[in-house]
Amino acid sequence: MKIVLASNNRGKLAELQAMLAPLGVDLLPQADLGIPEADEPFHTFIENALAKARHAARLSGLPALADDAGLCVDAFGGLPGVNTAYYATQFGYEKGDVNNVRALLEQMSGNSDRRAAMVSTLVAVRHPDDPEPLVAVGRVRGLIAREPAGSNGFGFDPVMFIPEFGQTFAQLPTEVKNAHSHRGRAARAMVGLMREHWL
Repeated sequence: MKIVLASNNRGKLAELQAMLAPLGVDLLPQADLGIPEADEPFHTFIENALAKARHAARLSGLPALADDAGLCVDAFGGLPGVNTAYYATQFGYEKGDVNNVRALLEQMSGNSDRRAAMVSTLVAVRHPDDPEPLVAVGRVRGLIAREPAGSNGFGFDPVMFIPEFGQTFAQLPTEVKNAHSHRGRAARAMVGLMREHWL
């Protein structure tokens, strides 16, 4: 079965390909099919993921999978949330992982409440008007480290410290990170849903 991934993020593609491997599905990035990114006008992960999945399914004619994920910082009332990818731009930096981390550490400077969660919401649709999208959510709590550590992963992985492991996500081996990350948890649930409803 071919499924289009409604994302141009190569890090997400690599992670999700590995995580969905047990299904034997062929995950195609939307960019390879000439599909532009969808608008993400909503304030929740689930609404944006659904919009992206429907957009990719409509333009590809294939089932689609979308992931809307982000960092929710307790001290910021759950922000940056759905605006995680663009976090740095509100502080005058260009969009990008390194700048996002820099901006976050600057904004967290002097803040003793370092609690945060990484959230991944996966939505899959069989076609653009699918009345029963599959929805899987993964969430991992941790602490924002005071400086980046590790080179494995992307996004906020270098500063997302997981007390259970005593390391940041970026310090963990790929297989350990994938097994315990927010996206890994959501993907495991999605594999079960696809097996039950689609395959």
